[in-house]
Amino acid sequence: MASFIVFALVLAPFLAPLVFAAVTVNRTVRAHDRRTGGERRHLPDTGTCALVAVIGGVTALGAYAGGVLSGFYLLDPEQLCTASGAPGRYVVTQLTLPLSVRCVTEEGTGTELVPGWVNPVVFTGATLCALALGTAITRALRASRARPETSRHPSDTSPA
Repeated sequence: MASFIVFALVLAPFLAPLVFAAVTVNRTVRAHDRRTGGERRHLPDTGTCALVAVIGGVTALGAYAGGVLSGFYLLDPEQLCTASGAPGRYVVTQLTLPLSVRCVTEEGTGTELVPGWVNPVVFTGATLCALALGTAITRALRASRARPETSRHPSDTSPA
């Protein structure tokens, strides 16, 4: 069972964009089917926006975790550079955002250990999450303004 969980966690950053694409296509087709010819286009509903925000956030966090683990070593940073094949003596430089782990030799040549796809996926997922959350909040506020005021207490209603 533990090996299945580890396998799922390893594949999560790669499968999340596929799940996102499938959900986006499904929601787009459903929205198109509901729409009538002359109706004005509205924002997606709050649930859809929340789902897109969660998927974007999970994708960004998964890619960030994959990038961090690609430049992570338990014992010594020099062993990290040796394992990656960087020649000579080196200094390890690390940045948090954009995520970067470089082995820089005495001659000044550097070897990047974080894969090139990590930072674009992190920033795209974070942007998608922020935009979807903003749209969900806007949609929820518009829906609450459109509802008529109702009495909160049943005793407030009087027979007419």
